[in-house]
Amino acid sequence: LDEPTIGLHSRDNERLLETLTALREKGNSLVIVEHDEETMRRADHIIDLGPGAGIHGGEVVAAGTLRDIKEVSESQTGRCLREPLCHPVRKSRRSLGEVEHWLELHDAQVNNLKHIDARFPIGRLSVITGISGSGKSTLMRSVLLPAVQESLGSARVSPAGDGVPSSRTSLSASSSRKSSLPRDASTSTRDACATRAKISGAEWLEAIYEVDQSPIGKTSRSTPATYIKVLDEIRSLFAQLPVSRVRGYSASRFSFNTDGGRCETCSGQGLLKLEMSFLPSSYVPCEDCAGQRYNAQTLEVLYHERSIGDVMNMTIAQAAEFFAANQKIARPLSLLVETGLGYLKLGQPSPTLSGGEAQRLKLATKLTRGVGRAQNERLRKMRTPKSTLYLLEEPTIGLHMADVELLLNVIHRLVDDGNTVIVIEHNLSVIAEADYVVDIGPEAGSLGGEIVAIGTPEEVAQNRLSRTAPFLRKVLNQLKTIA
Repeated sequence: LDEPTIGLHSRDNERLLETLTALREKGNSLVIVEHDEETMRRADHIIDLGPGAGIHGGEVVAAGTLRDIKEVSESQTGRCLREPLCHPVRKSRRSLGEVEHWLELHDAQVNNLKHIDARFPIGRLSVITGISGSGKSTLMRSVLLPAVQESLGSARVSPAGDGVPSSRTSLSASSSRKSSLPRDASTSTRDACATRAKISGAEWLEAIYEVDQSPIGKTSRSTPATYIKVLDEIRSLFAQLPVSRVRGYSASRFSFNTDGGRCETCSGQGLLKLEMSFLPSSYVPCEDCAGQRYNAQTLEVLYHERSIGDVMNMTIAQAAEFFAANQKIARPLSLLVETGLGYLKLGQPSPTLSGGEAQRLKLATKLTRGVGRAQNERLRKMRTPKSTLYLLEEPTIGLHMADVELLLNVIHRLVDDGNTVIVIEHNLSVIAEADYVVDIGPEAGSLGGEIVAIGTPEEVAQNRLSRTAPFLRKVLNQLKTIA
């Protein structure tokens, strides 16, 4: 089984583990890929791979029981098990008493939602919880998202060309997110939301983005370097070198998407597609450029003895160190390293990225583009600053416990910049880190669709009706004991 606990509430997770245990007791053998701590605790034997990710992994770091894993200092899994996060990681939560504005929904009655009223603090991290099927996605994607979009109107939608990724990259601005709904149902659902839910407080928002785990690009021409736009700076740097000036090379010469500098054999993709009869197509490195995407003349231009092809083959961590003297390049790369993506290569094709990698890349990219700069500019012009709303649905899917820590750091930095983040999540580490929790339920389907509990994680943990509360209470109490 490959991560069978994905998308499951803690209660459903327990039921799944009981089923797996029953299978084992009947004499079956189970091999499971999993990040879930409870699954590890029930395992008879654990194989931990690492020590890092990508080129830094691929080795068996530890093997044995859970206790054996904890004793291996090189194991990231062992470290996270030995030293669980103490929430909040920032020692204190952002105060709800200081919240000036709230985003409020009134009389939402889409799908199984039962005329509910919900509100979220602007400028804070909110988490929507509840068992699977309780109405979380309906509240966020079928009510909140279209309601805010309609309230903002098309006049406030950032065009794709102003430094904000377009809807194709799934960091979707305002009204461009129709693809999140079935094509034949998007219009009717949007109309239903507009008539069945009223919203207030949206005037304090300037934009809304849904950050999902869809790929950031569909072809090998899309890479992390192109997505975060450091390739533009790198191309300009190479164009300023003496050799480039003598030869008359401009920045476009160092683009693998245009004629002139790229390898024409592979059209700048570095790979050649081999059509196979009765078999899937195969890809092999281009023999002319050896997978470096550029022709020989372009590769002769060197910056500190490295060509543009060598740079594209660097990992993000290596490139951050290599370009340390150029902050326009090093700063965004260093941020990606901080988010745990330093092992990715600058020229790695985007379709090879996992969903979690793509999502963290999108979040980090927003930070690199200086969210706070626009707000500071408005303050200088004596304008009232507004917040940007980010919607995330289960961003911890497929993430290791160490990656969850890094994701939380990125989310907190977004909120610290004045943004509003609302997350649907089952991961207790994320829930325990929230400033405000909205728990929906109590059950699924027709037995759900109601607001069961609201407040800080500590307040929700004391609720007797919430299905999330017992597990959240256990985590908070466990962390208090450790602290």
